[in-house]
Amino acid sequence: MAVSTPRIPRVEATTCPYRLVLEHVTSRWGVLALIHLLDRPHRFSELRRAIGQVSEKMLTQTLQTLERDGLVHRDAKPVIPPRVDYSLTDLGREAAEQVRDLATWTRERMADVEKAREAYDEARDARSRAL
Repeated sequence: MAVSTPRIPRVEATTCPYRLVLEHVTSRWGVLALIHLLDRPHRFSELRRAIGQVSEKMLTQTLQTLERDGLVHRDAKPVIPPRVDYSLTDLGREAAEQVRDLATWTRERMADVEKAREAYDEARDARSRAL
């Protein structure tokens, strides 16, 4: 008896609504923001330091996009100086756990990826020399 695999939705069409969410969740800064917010809520500056090498503008845009998608909650407290905390919604926690699993797999399989890259580069170089 054949084992059925879940049907994977097609994501080629640029008008596909879940393609945009997939891009938001798997973007360079989206992945890192979601993973860091799994631990606990963060203030903007804390999150920026935790992620590292992200501009204020890019992190702001990323958080706004994730908030619009219902993955991140922005809690602005009316105090001086202003305090804004970011946390995951239930939907965001679910997405962040998936992204964290992918990041863990990537870290664990990096040696295999590096071997594959070396083999590819060697084969490409050999083809170039043969021409």
